[in-house]
Amino acid sequence: LPAMEQDTSCFQSDLDFCPECGTILPLPGIQDKVTCMRCSFSINIRDFEGRVVQSCIEVNRLGSMSVMMLDDGQEVRGPMIDRKCPRCGHDGMVYHTRQMRSADEGQTVFYTCSQCKFQEKEDS
Repeated sequence: LPAMEQDTSCFQSDLDFCPECGTILPLPGIQDKVTCMRCSFSINIRDFEGRVVQSCIEVNRLGSMSVMMLDDGQEVRGPMIDRKCPRCGHDGMVYHTRQMRSADEGQTVFYTCSQCKFQEKEDS
């Protein structure tokens, strides 16, 4: 950071964070400045020259999808979450979602216990 901006800042930080409020700064784009979305602090994009910026988005970890067969032969697929089964108390349920109501309403989440196969639904 330029000396003038650094002296007036509340925080001493990496270029990844706003020195005024501590919020993560957006990635540099085509504008000549990077501006904090929270407090509007801006920094010249030239301060990012030669700096490598990497990001990683993890949607679903490999192997996080569970497949279960119910007693009636129906296959249930979905990610495993930490949710306590109301029937057996086991911590671990598989879930999947469906749009059961009109499009302007939330989706329905179906949970299946990985131990006792108890099923419940939640309208969100």
